[in-house]
Amino acid sequence: MNGSEENNKRIVKSAELETVCGITSRLPANVLPEFAFAGKSNVGKSSLINCMLERKSLARTSQTPGKTQTINYYLIDKTLYFVDLPGYGYAKVSQTLREKWSKMTQKYLSGSKVLKLAFLLIDIRHEPGAGDRSMYEWFTKSGLDVVVVATKLDKLSRNEAAKQLSLISKTLGIKSKSGIIPFSSKTRAGREELWQLIDSRLNEQKTI
Repeated sequence: MNGSEENNKRIVKSAELETVCGITSRLPANVLPEFAFAGKSNVGKSSLINCMLERKSLARTSQTPGKTQTINYYLIDKTLYFVDLPGYGYAKVSQTLREKWSKMTQKYLSGSKVLKLAFLLIDIRHEPGAGDRSMYEWFTKSGLDVVVVATKLDKLSRNEAAKQLSLISKTLGIKSKSGIIPFSSKTRAGREELWQLIDSRLNEQKTI
């Protein structure tokens, strides 16, 4: 990281897991802006959140997919929330439970009055699956702003990554370059771009 990048680095002063909601929980009626993170069970949501917040293990990572079975609200700098949604597409649970997780996610997405932007995480190495396509379509048809985050960028060469970003964009129908951001929790590539998006939404809120 060079000097100019260091100067532009987004500093997170405080971050805490404030609320955990299960299938039967009542979701909190927050007034601070929320930014949601969705994706398949093994796509790296926890690693991304830890990287964004510069915390090693605030969001629990696991070698076992399907670890996030709740909606987790992280309060950041007492000004906004990251909302970690249950991972979808995990095969080793019953269809009934997967449907309950899906309903819980849709309940949040349709009910939150302060959701400013949703991030849909997709493994850059793979073409979007049925669950990814359904989630992206649900976001767009519901009128929610969504940005795709192509995770695990460090696993590919630059040329391979460019091809996969093109494939993901074509598959999902993403027309804008700003609609997809490559990301790596290991190299931190994409961290500042995501924070710039988040901060721009926060600044829009302040001007209203």
